[in-house]
Amino acid sequence: MGEYLLPLAGGVTIGVAVSLMLVLNGRVAGVSGILGGVLTNLFRKTRGDSAWRVLFLLGLFSGGLILRALNPDLLENDLDRSLPLLIVAGLLVGYGTSVGGGCTSGHGICGISRFSPRSILATLIFMVFGILTATVFRLITGGQ
Repeated sequence: MGEYLLPLAGGVTIGVAVSLMLVLNGRVAGVSGILGGVLTNLFRKTRGDSAWRVLFLLGLFSGGLILRALNPDLLENDLDRSLPLLIVAGLLVGYGTSVGGGCTSGHGICGISRFSPRSILATLIFMVFGILTATVFRLITGGQ
């Protein structure tokens, strides 16, 4: 039973944080949209509303650093992947979020909770293609 408590607590924390962001600030906590806003303001050299976006992203990053300091085993990466492969994968994810009009955090957590038909469909598509991609990759690499 204990193995379910940390993921449950994490899910509840994310749900509460996303709800508070929407209720208190009127903003959706979709990470790609938040990052996109920072980058857009940076390249347009406008101040816009970048402060809250930067603080949000710093909070995500800081949370990971704190978790790593408290329990480094939780963030251990034992995948043996080359840097070029990781860069290509990251670029494909970034491209996918622009094509999909958001990322899994925006559609899957924020959009579904608002009963957005677009987000429900996007999340289903993300999940189907994620499963297909993982399955094909495992078949090609022999499960490695």
